[in-house]
Amino acid sequence: MADDWAGKRAEAVRVQAERLRQRQDAEHTRAEEMLRRFAEAARAAGLDPEPLVVRGYGGRGTARTPLRGWYLRVDRSAGVTTDGTFYVLTAPLGLLDRVRGMRPEPSRPPLTLGAGGKDGESVPLADALERLLPGWRTR
Repeated sequence: MADDWAGKRAEAVRVQAERLRQRQDAEHTRAEEMLRRFAEAARAAGLDPEPLVVRGYGGRGTARTPLRGWYLRVDRSAGVTTDGTFYVLTAPLGLLDRVRGMRPEPSRPPLTLGAGGKDGESVPLADALERLLPGWRTR
């Protein structure tokens, strides 16, 4: 009886985890498409990209990157490149990173930037893009 209950419980946990993974994957896919469309609209509108810089944790230094694009957050902790790729622009930086620069790895974008953070620190991705280029969806 106990083995049967434990088996059913383990299966329920597995199913729940799979549903969560599928939901997150769908959200990332929607955000990726939104960023691709934004990048196309921004290029077409002539929105000038700027060099994207990685900031060290706690504001400790910066490192150049070869990336160009637009910052999605006012604190410059996330950005999108001209091809619509999403990057988290904070990292632990060493002295060599600050001197030589670095190439951050792309990340799957969320639909809400800063979700789970302090009150007022989260912003829907669509709102961040609208701030950068008002009316971008209709261009």
